[in-house]
Formats: sequence, C-alpha cells, structure tokens
Amino acid sequence: MYYEVIEAKYIDRYKLVLIFENGKKGTVDLHGYTQKGGVFSRFSDIEYFKRFYINKELCVLCWPDDVDIAPKTLYSEATGEPLPEWMTPEIAEPKKKVSRTLV
Repeated sequence: MYYEVIEAKYIDRYKLVLIFENGKKGTVDLHGYTQKGGVFSRFSDIEYFKRFYINKELCVLCWPDDVDIAPKTLYSEATGEPLPEWMTPEIAEPKKKVSRTLV
C-alpha cells in the first residue's frame, strides 16, 4: 500500500523526511505530538524521539516501547494529500430551522 513508510531521516528537532512505498516523500514536523500526552509525552525527550526506526515488517514509523504513528497520518502530512474520508471527522451540517405556523 502506498502509505507504507520505507525510509525516514532525521533533519532537526522534531522534523523527519519520510519516503513512502509509492516513491513520494516529504517532511513532517512532529513537535505537536509532544502536547498530545499519553505515550507521546515521551517525545518531549528529544533523545527518545531520535530513536525512531522503521518496522520493516509493517512499514510503520516506530519508537521504543511500541509507540508508532499511523502511516496514513504521516503520508497526509508529508505529501499534503488529504486523509482518507473514513479517517476525517464528519462535519455536521447545520440544522435547518423549521418554521411552523399555528392556525
């Protein structure tokens, strides 16, 4: 699948260049993940962040202790292409006002 990450190179701080199975590549800045909390709170330690690797079996960008980021998310950020529709939150249409006339 074209979302598979096949190569990652550290640039600076939280920026990585990623290359995908289909040959597309781009830069991602993952600094925002330091604010997400949970397993990503470990990213605040830049030395931990730099320990990323590609899981060759799954073609996923990973960190120690089974931390990873969905390849589709990385692909979208690196290439500027939108996420698949099933991954984006639905935008609720505004409710229409119904006018009623009492007779």
